[in-house]
Amino acid sequence: MKSYLHGLIFSVGIAIFLSLFAQVAPAGEILVESGQKIAFLGDSITAGGARPGGYCRMVVDGFKNEGIEVSGIFAGKSGNKSNDMLARLDKAVISKKPAWMTLSCGVNDVWHFKLRLGKRTFKGVSLEDYKKNITAIIDQTQAAGIKVMILTSTMIGEDPARELNQNLIPYNEFLRKIAQEKKCPLVDLDKDMREMLKTIPDVKGVPRIFGERQNNGTVKNKLTKDGCHMNAIGNKMMGGGILRAFGVPQEKVAAFAKEWRSTPASRTK
Repeated sequence: MKSYLHGLIFSVGIAIFLSLFAQVAPAGEILVESGQKIAFLGDSITAGGARPGGYCRMVVDGFKNEGIEVSGIFAGKSGNKSNDMLARLDKAVISKKPAWMTLSCGVNDVWHFKLRLGKRTFKGVSLEDYKKNITAIIDQTQAAGIKVMILTSTMIGEDPARELNQNLIPYNEFLRKIAQEKKCPLVDLDKDMREMLKTIPDVKGVPRIFGERQNNGTVKNKLTKDGCHMNAIGNKMMGGGILRAFGVPQEKVAAFAKEWRSTPASRTK
């Protein structure tokens, strides 16, 4: 019974995934070629995305499914803020000479606090400094001949009204603006996540694929394992968004996402 419920809920999640992006405009030419490398720069969400079932693996596998052999440079590091990513940009990405880099940065810039004597002290990165760091990351990467794809930050806890998510709004607004200015493809994961959360019901008795349950049995986290790091559906949301931004037609992304959990390549290093 438990396995049946697990499969049923997973199918519901995939159906939601497919319907959410059914109205995405047809994609144009795919922006990567066989033999190229894609670097994934980010924090712990991206580090998790490099593991089996993670969004970075889905992107690599998704291109393989299209007959395009790319390799991934997995440059996610737990706890990283924009200043940390800028500091290690050359070693982690530029020196490895990828054709593309996806940039996922913002959660820790907004979230980080330090507790001292019972008081919280903000240890993140101010919006002003964040803008400088992100601009420098993009400029240095593009100057090295590497194309940049920008990902807006996913939520900090699955409650849009939460103070931290309200604080994240201007950071994401800046990412949308600079993507236009620097002519970078944008994957608006903040928007995608908010829309998906509206479609997944608060079902009782769901498996942990949808995250932890509250005491009344309803789902506490639907797209994440802990309110921040993606679960299976959250990773598909991220990976699918990136594949579409690279030009893979949405119907192909949807079909691939439906079957991807059993794809052998997703379990390779």
